[in-house]
Amino acid sequence: MIVFESADALLAAVGRDLGATDWMTVTQERVNTFADATDDHQWIHVDPVQAKAGPFGACVAHGFLTLSLASRFMPQLIEVRNMKMGVNYGCDKVRFPAPVRVGARIRGRGELVAIERAKDGSLQSTLRLTVEIENEPKPACVVDTISRYYF
Repeated sequence: MIVFESADALLAAVGRDLGATDWMTVTQERVNTFADATDDHQWIHVDPVQAKAGPFGACVAHGFLTLSLASRFMPQLIEVRNMKMGVNYGCDKVRFPAPVRVGARIRGRGELVAIERAKDGSLQSTLRLTVEIENEPKPACVVDTISRYYF
C-alpha cells in the first residue's frame, strides 16, 4: 500500500504505479450471493452443470461483481491521510476483457493516471484499476475510478 500524507504528496504522484494487492479466490458462494443481491441468476453464473458445457467451461463471475471488487482492492493499494473526507465520485471507461471463472484467483493493480484540483477545492484522482486473473494473459476488468479527497 502507498500512503499519502498530504494533498501535495498526492498531487505529486501522477503516473505512479501503486503495485498489486494480494490474490483472492472467486468462489461460487460469492457469485451466488451477488446473483441474489442483483437478481441476475443467469446460468453462466449460477448453474455449474450447464455452465460446464457452456462457452467458458465453468461458471463465471458477473462483470459487475468483478467491478464491485474495486472497493476491496483500492484500500489495499492507496491510503490518503490527513483529509476530512474521501468519496467515490464515479468511474470512466469500464471494460471486461476476460471472464473470471469460479475458482480463479484475481488481484487488483493500480496506477494514478490523473490528479487535479476540482472547482470545490477537493483533489480529484483517477486511479486505473486493472483486475488481473492469475495465469491469464488478459485482465478481467480495467476501470478508471474517480475519487475526491477533501483536505
